[in-house]
Amino acid sequence: MQQQLNFYQERIHTQLTGYLQQESLNQFSPKLNDALHYATLNGGKRLRPALIYAVGESLEIPINKLDSAACAIELIHSYSLVHDDLPAMDDDDLRRGQATCHIAFDEATAILVGDAQQALAFQILSQDHSVSDTHKVKLIQLLSQASGARGMIGGQMIDLESENQDLDLETLQTLHQMKTGALLKAALLMGAVQSSRFNELESGLRLLGESIGLAFQVQDDILDIEGETETLGKPQGSDLQAGKSTYPKLMGLEASKSYRDKLILQAKTQFEALNINSPFLAQLIDYIAKRNH
Repeated sequence: MQQQLNFYQERIHTQLTGYLQQESLNQFSPKLNDALHYATLNGGKRLRPALIYAVGESLEIPINKLDSAACAIELIHSYSLVHDDLPAMDDDDLRRGQATCHIAFDEATAILVGDAQQALAFQILSQDHSVSDTHKVKLIQLLSQASGARGMIGGQMIDLESENQDLDLETLQTLHQMKTGALLKAALLMGAVQSSRFNELESGLRLLGESIGLAFQVQDDILDIEGETETLGKPQGSDLQAGKSTYPKLMGLEASKSYRDKLILQAKTQFEALNINSPFLAQLIDYIAKRNH
């Protein structure tokens, strides 16, 4: 699995680099240009693009027709991290093992970088000549819905409002299905959009995305307690310190691990029901629970 993940990671890095070079801002603002490269090309797991590539390739969609969707979803994810790290939000100094964008540059630049990443995501999708207009519209719909007020942004708002509060399990699940799960679900759907099987697979992919999204977040909460700063690439214990609502805080560490494993088992069952031939995707579901960062 790692070899295939590395391939997808290298491909998305090359594609993003190419788009950023096309959009060079040096003649207007070298500082913004440098910050945009800094925030976009700083590594990361690139799981969302990998999901798009894995689903798309398993459905025999040429990989070049998946590149714009993969880049777009990674830009949206990256912008969310840049803004999440801001002093008004989570106020973090470290991301992916290096200084957060507002620390490396300044707060105003970081805000504009996130805005630019979001705009570039939809520009890339709308300008891809290898994708039909019908499919472009569907891809833009899926990504905008997942990243907006009913998805990632709404989840982040609930997260901020629930700091230092005790949430019940249902509310916590809703928070994370929006904040984390929405983009992961969108990645699965966007990978399948150009397939003739999309209508057949859509509901199953949505269910799989919900299970994966929750499992991913539960593991994140566990790593916040058990992980190491050097491996995580961000301060260990930062969620606990900020008074965030987490699964270990609500149900305890061991119960959280059991819940994570239950979600992974559920995801495997849902994946098998899709009848998609993708050993990589099957292994990626396991990786979500075993990862250490």
